[in-house]
Amino acid sequence: MESEIASEKDGTKEAAVVAKYKRGAKTSLKGIVNKKVKRQLVEKEVLFEEAAVTASKVEQWLLPSEGGYLEAEGLEDTRHFSQESIVKEVDVMSARKAFDLSLPDLGPYVQDYNRSGRYLVLAGRKGHLAIMDWKQARLIMELQVRETVRDVKYLHNELFFAVAQKKYVYIYDKKGVEIHCLRDHISPLKLEFLPHHFLLASVDKGGVLRYQDTSTGHMVAQHRTHLGRSGVMCMNPYNSVMGLGHSNGSVTMWSPNMSTPLATILCQRGPVTAVAFEQAGLQMVTGGMDGKVKVWDVRKLVPLHTYFAPTTPKSLDISQKGLLAVASGSKIEIWRDALTSKQVKPYMTHRLAKAAQAQDLSFCPYEDVLAVGHSTGLSSLLVPGSGEPNFDTYVANPFETVKQRREAEVHSLLDKLPSELIVLDPTQVGAVQRSGKENVLAKSSLRREANIANAVAAGKPVAVKHKTKGRDKPSKRHRKKFTNVITATRAKIAEQSAAKAKASQVKPVSEDNDSIPRALARFKRKG
Repeated sequence: MESEIASEKDGTKEAAVVAKYKRGAKTSLKGIVNKKVKRQLVEKEVLFEEAAVTASKVEQWLLPSEGGYLEAEGLEDTRHFSQESIVKEVDVMSARKAFDLSLPDLGPYVQDYNRSGRYLVLAGRKGHLAIMDWKQARLIMELQVRETVRDVKYLHNELFFAVAQKKYVYIYDKKGVEIHCLRDHISPLKLEFLPHHFLLASVDKGGVLRYQDTSTGHMVAQHRTHLGRSGVMCMNPYNSVMGLGHSNGSVTMWSPNMSTPLATILCQRGPVTAVAFEQAGLQMVTGGMDGKVKVWDVRKLVPLHTYFAPTTPKSLDISQKGLLAVASGSKIEIWRDALTSKQVKPYMTHRLAKAAQAQDLSFCPYEDVLAVGHSTGLSSLLVPGSGEPNFDTYVANPFETVKQRREAEVHSLLDKLPSELIVLDPTQVGAVQRSGKENVLAKSSLRREANIANAVAAGKPVAVKHKTKGRDKPSKRHRKKFTNVITATRAKIAEQSAAKAKASQVKPVSEDNDSIPRALARFKRKG
């Protein structure tokens, strides 16, 4: 009996997985007379069913792990769960991922994970650099540059990382040896790396955004924002567009192909302090000096939700599963499903020890871990459900060997994308470009349809502004005044004329009159 119940449950689960990949209801064959078309539709439905079953089997075989979240019982609340209580309940390997590094003399610290999430690089404001294999708690390299360090970022793999120091950007290898000094990047404040394009982007004190190709060393672009100092920058992982936060409350989106921003959004009532993008690139989160955290729809450039932080949000980050982390002073808040719907309370909260001020947040890829760089060192927090449980070795392999790393580096160089493909809408790349005449005709037809619809909806004359320099003639004023009325009636008149023309078509002459010329047919006797 128990085996039958278990088999029924497995069958129900498999059916649910198959239904997830189906393309909706089957096509109705009623009313289709053509046997050939009916047979083709039946064959397509069979192919769709087989594709759904195959996709469900692939999910069952290749995606065996499932992410889990904290679940409260009774009157409990997950936001009151402390890190100590979570560490006590998890296994030994997971408990080792939660730790604190006390470095009070060289902070505040910023950090960055490599793409696989295995290695961590951290940098202190007073020149301290370190690389560690954080899962094994093994220090790989430690260096003191004796200069102000503002940001650090891994390049295409864990062998190289870039550091934004006081005057220039420096590139170091895994052993701490200085490889390059990028003197074109003057007084950098923030760094970002575009892995698919091998571009290193930096923004400096003067508000100049620079792109440099790390594979060839060529300076791709230099753009002046004309909006003053900007220390807030984040890359959209969907289209590689760079988002910059400014002191006037706006966020501008940049591409190396244009000297002007692709889009400008007025996000906050004060200076923007943090920007973060979702993995799919559909939502953007901004924080400002006004203490508000806003979620934006990047496709429509409109706000979706607004949250209030305890103090000014210093840093934001979004995990692979959509969890939002907000750092405000010494308090860390993690919100679940905050991007898709308005939430009332956070999923988790954490207070840093000794009132340390948070500086930077970074979710670890493929792990339920959040790294917090603060004024007294670095803290690693357990956040259940934040990381993607299944990884693709063609994208990032946390267990890759030296040979696999070399192969991946060669493949990434061969698959390198040109910077000209960085656009706001990547779906336009590869589409057929219309000619200039076709574009003009398409725009004019759309404009005409929109004008007709608006005129029909309004159905009344519109007040026209008076113009000068010969453009305010009585005839033009009269024509503009009744433009909507004329446009509204024009469609009806066109329909009526078409109907009359169709009704007044000359009937074809019968076969008996074929021998008589058409001009003399009217003289033929009837009957």
